[in-house]
Amino acid sequence: MAGSYKGTCFCGAVEVEVTGQPNAMGYCHCRSCRSWSGGPVNAFSLWPTDAVKVTKGAEHVETYHKTDMSHRQFCRLCGGHLMAVHPPLSMIDVFAATLPGLPFVPVVHVNYAETVLPIKDGLPKLKDFPAEFGGSGDVIPE
Repeated sequence: MAGSYKGTCFCGAVEVEVTGQPNAMGYCHCRSCRSWSGGPVNAFSLWPTDAVKVTKGAEHVETYHKTDMSHRQFCRLCGGHLMAVHPPLSMIDVFAATLPGLPFVPVVHVNYAETVLPIKDGLPKLKDFPAEFGGSGDVIPE
């Protein structure tokens, strides 16, 4: 899947490009992601920080971080969500919806203990995060 994928905010003032391959793709069910995205689940694509570039409209990108783990970025003109920088992980979650041409191939559900939308798709359902990201790594039943 290595390649280059482009996306924009809701109004198109900010353009983002990712290159290479994401480290992981999946779904987050935590309350924080649900509240931020306005949906019952957030589809994520995690990229190395050097694989993500704002190619247009960087002056319109604002950042909000409730915690040190997630620095959420959005367009200040339209409010469109773009990505979440995760400094402790050295990765950036470019929301799958931001990259319409990206072949989204999810491999995991994280924070499934908080789900409000049970999904039966055969993918692993982690109670919280993988152990290597500071979670328990516990898998819970679908």
